[in-house]
Parts: sequence; C-alpha cells; structure tokens
Amino acid sequence: MLRKKTLTLLIIFVSLFVIFTSCGGGGAKVEQGSQTLGQELIDLDKAYKDGIISEKQYNDSKKALIKKHK
Repeated sequence: MLRKKTLTLLIIFVSLFVIFTSCGGGGAKVEQGSQTLGQELIDLDKAYKDGIISEKQYNDSKKALIKKHK
C-alpha cells in the first residue's frame, strides 16, 4: 500500500515537473536548461520503463519536451 502511494506521488511529481518546466511564463525570457532534448528523452524513457509513469504520461511528456525544444 505504501509503495503504491509512493509510486502515485512520484508520477504526480514527474508530471507536474514536465508541465511546469515546459511553460514559458508571461513574456519572460526562457533559456534552455542544461539538459539536452536527448538527455531529457532518455530520462523520460527510463521513468517509463521503470514503471514510474504510464504510457499516456510518457507520450504526453514526450510531446511536451519535443515542443519545448523546437
């Protein structure tokens, strides 16, 4: 039960992190982070393969990362 709650909280955290880091904010200059798109995709893929995020969360996050780096 505790493991399931921890996993759920981790999924929520990763999802919120991806959502909030892909937002530019109201006219503020957004600079690229230190991670490359490739590294972010590798990290996302690992989270999916490790069962931390669902397939839907993986696909949504992947689209958001690619959009962020365009």
